[in-house]
Amino acid sequence: MRWDRLFTDLEGQARALEEAEREAEIVERVRVEFGQTTLVDRLRAQEGANITVAVDGVGQVSGALVQIGADWLLLRTPSEVIVPVAAITAVPDLPPAAISPDGGSMVSRRLRLTTVLRAVAMDRCAVRVALRNGSSFTGTPDRVGFDFVDVALHDLDEAPRRSTVRGRSTVAFAALASVQRR
Repeated sequence: MRWDRLFTDLEGQARALEEAEREAEIVERVRVEFGQTTLVDRLRAQEGANITVAVDGVGQVSGALVQIGADWLLLRTPSEVIVPVAAITAVPDLPPAAISPDGGSMVSRRLRLTTVLRAVAMDRCAVRVALRNGSSFTGTPDRVGFDFVDVALHDLDEAPRRSTVRGRSTVAFAALASVQRR
């Protein structure tokens, strides 16, 4: 009988050790998986909701998260504001469980800031460009390169004609804080 109790006790200890190892492995897998989560993944879970983002050089921008691409988001504030993800310094009150389970559609994951700014340039829409250093100017995007945008400078209420354009500015994407459509 003593041997039976000894073997039963050893089996119980082995099961408890296996269970502890399994739980530790699950915790580690969750850590690794969460470690691969990006800010864009977290923000995608908030699509359609009202959020606030702290933007370098601009401060807090609040509005409905209308769309999110690979490296930008679009907020309706009530105007439309494009914010490069690289310019976001914080997202206050983002729910801890906010993680998009599907990672967004294949199309939205591929849409980069370059594509969105080219669409704005094709639309010939006047914009207010805010830079991460706190400065801003108004005009119409003319051309968009790989990592920059050329903007014809003019007042928002004027069309970009030769008589109204007062200069041009080439802006590196790394310097962009936001692009607000008129």
